[in-house]
Amino acid sequence: MTARKAKPAAAKPKAKATASATHVVLLRGVNVAGKNILPMAELTQLLAKAGCRDVRTYIQSGNAVFGASAAVASTLATKLSAAIEASHGLRVPVVVRTIAELRAVAAKNPYLVEGEDTKRLNVAFLQQAATASAGKALDPGRSPPDRFTLRGRELYLCLPNGVGKTKYTSDYLDRTLGTVCTIRNWNTVLALCELAEG
Repeated sequence: MTARKAKPAAAKPKAKATASATHVVLLRGVNVAGKNILPMAELTQLLAKAGCRDVRTYIQSGNAVFGASAAVASTLATKLSAAIEASHGLRVPVVVRTIAELRAVAAKNPYLVEGEDTKRLNVAFLQQAATASAGKALDPGRSPPDRFTLRGRELYLCLPNGVGKTKYTSDYLDRTLGTVCTIRNWNTVLALCELAEG
């Protein structure tokens, strides 16, 4: 009688890796005019300790691209802000976006459609979406000829006289919208999108 060959054991399914995506972190007010000094090498270390991978920073004003799971990213703003205060004594607002969200911001700027000079364009990134009533409280006549458009967690700004002269400051936006924001110029928005591709 011919012996039957034993069937090879079925391969055990591999454990699924933790889902990961590219994210962007935006800090407000670091390394500006010699205040709130936070070297980007130290920011990279803090992000790594928080569970972020492949961290890459852009210029010195608190911008970084990294890989992280949704679980890490969901609590990162709070944890990173606390870590910066513990290690450097600085209270720094932190905003996090996925790179997909940032690309959507870059694609949907209403002032690009109007042909505005990109040097005039900035975006205020909000930690949380403002309520409808808070959005209506923004004063369109506060800082002429500046204009704004609120869409979800982003406030698009067109500032002909520059961000240094506008009255739509971070403090004003925080108070009026009831959340925390940080502002980036259009070149930085595009540069972060490009950095994520590298």
